[in-house]
Amino acid sequence: MELVFDGIWQAIVLLVTLDRETWGITLLSLQVSGAATFISLLIGMSAGIGLALAEFRGRNLLVSVINTGMGLPPVVVGLFVTIMLWRNGPLGFFEMLYTPGAIVLAQAVIATPIVAGITVAAIQNLPRNLRLQILALGATRLQMVRLLMREARLPLLAAVMAGFGGVISEVGASIMVGGNIKGCTRVLTTATVMETGKGNFDIAIALGIILLGLTFAVNYVLTLVQQHDRPR
Repeated sequence: MELVFDGIWQAIVLLVTLDRETWGITLLSLQVSGAATFISLLIGMSAGIGLALAEFRGRNLLVSVINTGMGLPPVVVGLFVTIMLWRNGPLGFFEMLYTPGAIVLAQAVIATPIVAGITVAAIQNLPRNLRLQILALGATRLQMVRLLMREARLPLLAAVMAGFGGVISEVGASIMVGGNIKGCTRVLTTATVMETGKGNFDIAIALGIILLGLTFAVNYVLTLVQQHDRPR
């Protein structure tokens, strides 16, 4: 227990003294995971809504693929993105490997199926005739989609929280595509792994506590929005 208390004290010291490296790692973690979550929302929600509303052959297969992707191993994503961004790979000319952009890309790949899968379930859970009623009242398809999203806003906010939670805590892909470079691509999860490997358990625990605090703060804000909008 003494080691745990040392880690908690170390976390307080690092934050209160405004340690430049710690705050840099924390801000980079938030920026990278925030950008990845935003991208996953744009792609995942659009795909999820489209699949939930469309009727075509092979639709169930696509939904199954998305549901499978919700459990996609981060190391597999990291391997795939690394191959794509390697200097001889299809996207090597972008020279993104071992940059924050590469981490954003890998994390977006991880979060998108999570967001899409929850979105499909949220829209499908609405009454089946609701869309027909909305269209019958003269709404355009875009207006219909906006109204459906409003009706499903609680589970859609849960999709945001799940997507962010899935990437802020991810480590395997971040190390593979980012390289854990000090001052460039080192985030809270990769720094925690590095400090643990070096035997600096107090610093590792401190970074873990900061990561938990950051995740809690973001999800607390989203939960306040979610619960404020819930039906009374």
